[in-house]
Amino acid sequence: MNEVKEALRNIEQNYKLFLQQQFTFIGALQRTRENAHDMIRPVASISQVQSYMDHHCNNSTDRRILNMFLNICNDLSKLCHQLETLHSGNNVTDGILERCKLLLSHSNNLSTIRAKYPHDVVNHLSCDEAKNHYGGVVSLIPIVLDCMKEWVTHTEKLPRHMLYNVSHESAVAEKRAPQDAPARAAISQAPPSMHLEAQTSTSNKDNVQVQGSKRVLKKNLNDTENHSGKLKGPWKPPGRHA
Repeated sequence: MNEVKEALRNIEQNYKLFLQQQFTFIGALQRTRENAHDMIRPVASISQVQSYMDHHCNNSTDRRILNMFLNICNDLSKLCHQLETLHSGNNVTDGILERCKLLLSHSNNLSTIRAKYPHDVVNHLSCDEAKNHYGGVVSLIPIVLDCMKEWVTHTEKLPRHMLYNVSHESAVAEKRAPQDAPARAAISQAPPSMHLEAQTSTSNKDNVQVQGSKRVLKKNLNDTENHSGKLKGPWKPPGRHA
């Protein structure tokens, strides 16, 4: 979470520098739209700004400020994906992330969004510019930043056990799997020869026990016969003998 906050602070610092040059940004859009003969439709997507910079930008100042806008959008998109690796299982935070991803999609139509108080980016435009041309594109970054701050606020209220780094857990699991595989294989897939040796050993033990029992039994029988043999012979009644 600390890394997320640090990344968010860095993006905010870059946005403050960009915000100081809003008039330069609007001027660059105006000139590139003229070069593209695209003066009717509003600037309504990130891909549109990218196209203006790539194909219709004639000076380094315009290219620098347009590139600055695109870089901030790219950094926000990367941070959004980083937030996805912190899983909370909360519908509120998931909804905030989905909105951020939609807003940062290069093809998403931004023409209807407007940043509200305390942001004053729209107020720096003329009525025509705000309504028909640039109101959406200047509102994109402050709205996404607000959403990400809201995500952090909601996430910090969650119990610690509900927040973990999914990518880290996956990496640990993938790292352990190859190490554990040989042990599991040795246990579950012992060579047939080992099983055969174990069975043979058990069989031999049983045979030894049986043979030993037979010898003991035979010895007992012989002892009995020998003892009985001593008692054999004609029976004589008790009494005096001549």
